[in-house]
Amino acid sequence: MNRLIFLLVLVVASSTAVAAPTSAPVRAEIDVLLTNLQASGCEFSRNGAWYSGAEAKVHLLRKLEYLEGKSTLRSTEQFIELAASSSSFTGQSYQVKCGNTPPVKSQQWLTRELASIRSLSSGGKP
Repeated sequence: MNRLIFLLVLVVASSTAVAAPTSAPVRAEIDVLLTNLQASGCEFSRNGAWYSGAEAKVHLLRKLEYLEGKSTLRSTEQFIELAASSSSFTGQSYQVKCGNTPPVKSQQWLTRELASIRSLSSGGKP
């Protein structure tokens, strides 16, 4: 009987999906990306309102934590696509506006910033 209970507990435990944490290199890259957004002086639009880079970072970190509770992020690009490109509530694209330049979709801005981060970390080598 004890063996049956043990097997039942084992089956239930193994069938419960538990997300593994995002790998350290991916998480570090996301942290640098969001820190760059915060320090950029750019504004971040979500659902029709503009926010500072610092406010955007806080919001996107909350979305990151939510996603990490559901699944494991395999890449920074996946984070950008799933959390930092559009509102989960309205579906509206997020935008980034720097100075007097026209706003661009956050996915475009973040992807370009990610390429810059990677270029710097590789010593400027492609």
